[in-house]
Amino acid sequence: MQLKKSEKIFVAGHRGMVGSALVRRLEAQGFTNLLTRDRSQLDLGDESAVARFFAHETPGIVVVAAAKVGGIKANHDYPVEFLLDNLRIQNNVLRSAYQTGARKLLFLGSSCIYPKFAPQPIPETALLSGPLEPTNEAYAIAKIAGIKLCQAYAREYGANFISVMPTNLYGPNDNFDLETSHVLAALLRKAHEAKTCNVKKLIVWGTGKPRREFLHVDDLAAACLLLLEKYDSPEIINVGCGEDITVRELAELVCHVVGFGGELVWDSTKPDGTPRKLLDVARIRALGWQPTIPLPKGIEQTYEWFLANRAQ
Repeated sequence: MQLKKSEKIFVAGHRGMVGSALVRRLEAQGFTNLLTRDRSQLDLGDESAVARFFAHETPGIVVVAAAKVGGIKANHDYPVEFLLDNLRIQNNVLRSAYQTGARKLLFLGSSCIYPKFAPQPIPETALLSGPLEPTNEAYAIAKIAGIKLCQAYAREYGANFISVMPTNLYGPNDNFDLETSHVLAALLRKAHEAKTCNVKKLIVWGTGKPRREFLHVDDLAAACLLLLEKYDSPEIINVGCGEDITVRELAELVCHVVGFGGELVWDSTKPDGTPRKLLDVARIRALGWQPTIPLPKGIEQTYEWFLANRAQ
């Protein structure tokens, strides 16, 4: 499906890490008719407000990058909010997109939809094949509901609604709040503060043994644009780099980038989460996409962004 440069494209959640990367990518590619609304302008959890917005603007392309997100602690502490807020956002946007005739919708899921002990690397067929990781179950269930709603619209009404499952993401506009952040951003901030305060030890949650895959958000944005043009199946599709590292290796890499020379101390009383999470990316590789930003370079760029925008 060819996208027209003048086509009206609504990026829900354009202020977030993924949404802002998508806007950067679309603008760089010459798209001139991007629709964005921040929370003060449009509450995506308000059904009637979303319906009015879609009826008035009638976007042709919709990207659902808006979600309530967070790391292990936030997911553990606020399961009700992670379920209700995400279900409301998804339901409202998908329903209104269909009702106002959007010709394509891209829903962003998450690799946490897969079972805790899924085969590695994780194929798309692993969805709903086993119990979820308890530490982010509420978020995962909300995302699975969004996938199933996209598939239901495709099956019942023929809607071209696709669902994309990115691996762990990082990059500009990441969340560096230690109460709610994910592992890479949290490590960057902790290492920076330890270096700044001349602290000799850096305490890291867990054992350092779990393996994780990390993708720069600009690589995801490029993948999403390709999928909008080349992928029309209701079947979910993974987006990742196809390589993983241990959390210990990640922490050492972050400390090297930041310039923190102290000791890493592992707090094994804190949860590790899923032992390994690597996505099978054969399906998107077959479409001709591959990532371009190596992890060390991506972490350097993210740290530069953090210093310019978040560091006190």
